[in-house]
Amino acid sequence: MTVTALPTPRPSDPPVRTEREIALDAVHALAPTETPHSALSLWRGRGGNAESAWRQAALLALLAALWEVAARIADNDLLLPTFTAAVRALWEGLAGGELLLRAAISLKLLLQGYALGVVLALGLTALATSSRWGRDLLSSLTAMFNPLPAIALLPLALLWFGLGAGSLIFVLVHAVLWPLALAASAGFASVPETLRMAGRNYGLAGPRYVAQILLPAALPSILSGLRVGWAFAWRTLIAAELFFGASSGQGGLGWYIFQNRNELMTDRVFAGLALVILIGWLVERLIFSAVERVTIRRWGMQR
Repeated sequence: MTVTALPTPRPSDPPVRTEREIALDAVHALAPTETPHSALSLWRGRGGNAESAWRQAALLALLAALWEVAARIADNDLLLPTFTAAVRALWEGLAGGELLLRAAISLKLLLQGYALGVVLALGLTALATSSRWGRDLLSSLTAMFNPLPAIALLPLALLWFGLGAGSLIFVLVHAVLWPLALAASAGFASVPETLRMAGRNYGLAGPRYVAQILLPAALPSILSGLRVGWAFAWRTLIAAELFFGASSGQGGLGWYIFQNRNELMTDRVFAGLALVILIGWLVERLIFSAVERVTIRRWGMQR
């Protein structure tokens, strides 16, 4: 086979592509210029949370006004007290200390059950990520027990642990364990292989590998599981205390709601429900949102 050499260009030949020179000032003229940010755009960008808070406050005020109007039209405090009556009952319960005492009882039980559920969930997740047997065990247990409502186990817990804190802690652990274990396991399984290889190339292994590579990458899923577990545990506790109110005559906010319902004090029932909502909102805003803001949002893992 004959190979033909390409002709060598001579200095006198014209260039294949015409060349031209552009002055530096022209390049700067073609470059996009930065537009100054107005005070309104800065407020919307950086203070968007404040704007959202004002919108939410306006919506809440509108709902309160509609509640007040509907209650005055119904004119039946037993079925629907006015918004002002519910707020007055909430203030009196907080000032008198009864609502604070009931809330402290509920939160103490909740923290005990929630902490134990988190420890067990992380242990199951560690077992699932370390071996195939552990992964199959977690998959089988979550498939069986995650669809089971925690409150459905309360009669069985009463037989095992009696009328006391043990039964409540048992159902709280069930409410937290399975959603958190599922979320944490999915988070560790979704860590990109490039991150895993980067950690190994840096010589990370054992606890350092988990703490510096796997845990930060899986943190969004873990935080989501912690939120879901908290919501399930809080709802389960209030429902269990309502059941305990009919059984043992003691408890936290659920018992407060149950007792005032029996005494036909509907305004205090609404006050107890309002405090349940307020505690859940404060935990979400002051704890979970703060952790999310200083971790995964700061790291650029979430917008």
